[in-house]
Amino acid sequence: MRKELAAILAMAAMLVVSQLAALALAPIFSANNLQAFPDTSNPVNPIIYILLILGFTAIILLLFRYRKRNVAKYLVLGSIFITIFFVFTIPIYLGLLPAPIDDMLRSNLALALSFLLAVLMVYTLYRYPEWYVVDTVGISIAAGVTAILGISFAILPAFLLLIGLALYDAWAVYRSKHMVTLADEMTGQRLPVLLVVPKKASYSYMEQGSLKQAIAKGEEREAMFMGLGDIIIPGALAVSALTFPPMAGSALGPDIRTLLGLPSNLLIAIGTMIGTIVGFAVLMRFVMKGNPQAGLPLLNGGAILGYLVSFALVYGMAYNFGLF
Repeated sequence: MRKELAAILAMAAMLVVSQLAALALAPIFSANNLQAFPDTSNPVNPIIYILLILGFTAIILLLFRYRKRNVAKYLVLGSIFITIFFVFTIPIYLGLLPAPIDDMLRSNLALALSFLLAVLMVYTLYRYPEWYVVDTVGISIAAGVTAILGISFAILPAFLLLIGLALYDAWAVYRSKHMVTLADEMTGQRLPVLLVVPKKASYSYMEQGSLKQAIAKGEEREAMFMGLGDIIIPGALAVSALTFPPMAGSALGPDIRTLLGLPSNLLIAIGTMIGTIVGFAVLMRFVMKGNPQAGLPLLNGGAILGYLVSFALVYGMAYNFGLF
């Protein structure tokens, strides 16, 4: 029991660290117009995003089914490379001192360093995919993607995204079960689509066997696993809460109040994170029973509840929870 508790606390810590990093990155990305959609309030945006997820998942599953595992692996690694390069370019640019180099040289240097960092991380992941390498890359990706998604969806589209993906996750785990197959294949390829938390110091992710076989045999697993999407999707609502506070009026701008020494939009973002942690705690009670669980119904539900409660405490019902 102590081993499971330590692993659960470590996983919760990674969730919190990733989402806090996303909250820190969100204003930077927003200021540089890195939104995935030009109209962040369009309710069609989450439908487009969910369809993209379904399409990419279908391609990966087909490649696995027809024994094209190397193609699937390189496709995922290529996606990871692009994501790392995209996510780190702006922070590296801002981290470079503006003097004594001009802006063009600074931009080119940031692109080169981001490219080299992406190469280094993907190469390390390919050559030595131990659990701490996978987790480091995974948390880095999750923080950047969470920030970009959060600034790309205003509150109503973000709610629709979380609800839609929670329903899909439940169906994919409990009915079609293809998410379990996908997790098993990704684990076999040692790709950072899962966070891996060992239960003992001697654990090696590079020696991890089939998850499906372990589940079927009822074997005790030596590590706990959590999909990156379980961190990214509820975190997107927290970032959205920070980025899109309710508007006091077209001429007045956003209604940001100061409570407890903090701006109200940050408090609501923190409240959303707390709701996610509550959902995570409930999820872990089911995970401890040993069967695969759909994470997003509880995590997204907790995030939505955390947003609604914290918004009501800050603003009351004056703005319809910032949805409209």
